[in-house]
Amino acid sequence: MSYVESRLDLNRRYRLGMVEAIWGEHKTCDQISAILTELQASGELAFVTRVGQQKAEKLLERFKSAVFHKESCCLTLGDPPNEISSLGEVVILSGGTSDLSVASEAELALKLHGVKTKLLLDVGVAGLHRLLSELKNLEKAKVLIACAGMEGALPTVLAGLASQPVIGVPISVGYGVSAKGRTALEGMLASCAPGLVVVNIDNGYGAAMAALRILRACF
Repeated sequence: MSYVESRLDLNRRYRLGMVEAIWGEHKTCDQISAILTELQASGELAFVTRVGQQKAEKLLERFKSAVFHKESCCLTLGDPPNEISSLGEVVILSGGTSDLSVASEAELALKLHGVKTKLLLDVGVAGLHRLLSELKNLEKAKVLIACAGMEGALPTVLAGLASQPVIGVPISVGYGVSAKGRTALEGMLASCAPGLVVVNIDNGYGAAMAALRILRACF
């Protein structure tokens, strides 16, 4: 299917309660511009993921009201919704600061749906005391998203300590056999912590939408 035959899902917000996310990494500026123009004309909030600095600068020249979120490598166009207090809070944890981009993508995706978030960085199991000291602060969260590279142990440890739903996000960070996140992915899938949910490597957006589904269904 060529690009001109592609169709945007303009009813996703009403059908699923989700803003349509546009994968930006492998699209040209012209392709993204066409999508942004259509979304803007339809009154829809635009959310483009995986946008590099150079591509973002070109898009900002064309769409003056767009915002580039550098930490998450995402671009938005349109006003985000107000926070919906009844949904509760999602805490996004990362094993290290190298996980920041993916964790920030998850946080931004939730904020674009009115979800209150908190980002907790550098609480990996290499210094377990850092995580243990934060457990009290996690009690009010409705869902926890745990991002980790290397061996990907953080979600398993967290799921063994916290009662809330835990969503693990394997990160493509680590030496040698870490295999660009494959070891973390397999470790999380083989977790002995019952009920741990795992998304694909570096899929912060997917983790955010899983959390949103849980919030909308249960709280």
